[in-house]
Amino acid sequence: MTLPTTTESRAADLPAAELLQSRLDMALSRARAGGASAAEASLSASRGLNVNVRQGAVESLEFQQDRDLGLTVYIGQRKGHATTGDWSDAGIEQAVAAALAIAGATGEDPCNGLADASLMAPPAADLDLDHPWDVDADAAVDLARNCEAAALAVDARITGSEGAGVSSHRGISAYANTHGFFAARRGTRHSLSCAVIASVGDDMQRDYWYSNSRVPAELMAPDAVGTKAGQRTVARLGARKLATRRARVLLPPELARGFWGHYIGAMSGGALYRKASFLLDRLGSEVFSPLVSLRQAPHLLRASGSAYHDSEGVATRDRTLVERGRLEGWLLGSYSARKLGLQTTGNAGGVFNLIAEPGTLDFDGMLREMGEGLLVTEMLGHGVNGVTGDYSRGAAGFWVENGEIAYPVDELTVAGNLLDMAKQIIAVGNDVDVHANTRSGSVLIDGMTVAGH
Repeated sequence: MTLPTTTESRAADLPAAELLQSRLDMALSRARAGGASAAEASLSASRGLNVNVRQGAVESLEFQQDRDLGLTVYIGQRKGHATTGDWSDAGIEQAVAAALAIAGATGEDPCNGLADASLMAPPAADLDLDHPWDVDADAAVDLARNCEAAALAVDARITGSEGAGVSSHRGISAYANTHGFFAARRGTRHSLSCAVIASVGDDMQRDYWYSNSRVPAELMAPDAVGTKAGQRTVARLGARKLATRRARVLLPPELARGFWGHYIGAMSGGALYRKASFLLDRLGSEVFSPLVSLRQAPHLLRASGSAYHDSEGVATRDRTLVERGRLEGWLLGSYSARKLGLQTTGNAGGVFNLIAEPGTLDFDGMLREMGEGLLVTEMLGHGVNGVTGDYSRGAAGFWVENGEIAYPVDELTVAGNLLDMAKQIIAVGNDVDVHANTRSGSVLIDGMTVAGH
């Protein structure tokens, strides 16, 4: 089934940047008039459509429209924050009054305040993030039904469905502060997804697939999403148990993103100044395998995590975080930087397009490189200790022998320590999903504890 095409016909659905700037200007001027020595504010407005179909029937259909204003004021080094969905003069004045009252009642923190004015991002070119999708509710329902039908048609053993979904969102956001900085941007995100259930006797398995992009034309076709969801589900039938052992573990791209996320969290300022990071005091050290290089590329066109400035208006930039295994940098906003006696890195709000430099192997090549071990296709639970790096999560997937998938396995636990796992990475694949904020191929780890039940 062909996806509806991109159109600009819905541009009027969102407020203009000029309106956002006028509302922000009012909030900041009222804050200064009320006694704030500095202030910053952000506005966002979005519209969206979410459709879920199950067994061919519409299970939910939701039109979403949100608008928010967040204001932070500083009286010296005392801070107050308030939010509102009311952009009227009266609504903004109430938010200003609330923020000022909170600041007046709090203690001073020497690390509070705006980021330095000299670090504000200059005006920049469009990053091509805005690609509206002209899909109405009826068309979205048809897409979801086609997606689910394709999944159910894969195999007679597919006996149930958790549904198929279509989502399309478009938004505009703006940030301003009393340094005189203002910037706004529009962006879109769209997705298709499907999850089904297969069973043979008492053996019941569930799996899913999805596609997401800023650009509708770059989404997988609905029948392709459904077919892959069905194939993945059927492949899990007949899952076996494993005896506890030490084994190589392969994480495909959709799970590798979460794996890298544990390290990003440990590099982040909040964890560092609270001394709640397993990477504490390891800057400049050989933390990872020499095969690992991680970098930030915030100015990629159409990318999920692209931005010219962080949530404080500080200019973002290309950064090397890990160079051939060596930890080269932290991820800091202005507050955490001051707590650590450092300067912000322009990462208030997180990392912008994290890229794990790929190796030369595709997914099949990664399986051959592994030889024997566990291909994980599902992770369960959140057994990760950010302070010590201890890692233990439920898992399911496939046992691999002689470089090929042999049979499905489930009811497993994979365990290790993130510091050890970082050293034991023996390959990063080139099977990269370019539509995610973290762009990574598969990751092969040499030696984790795989515990059966």
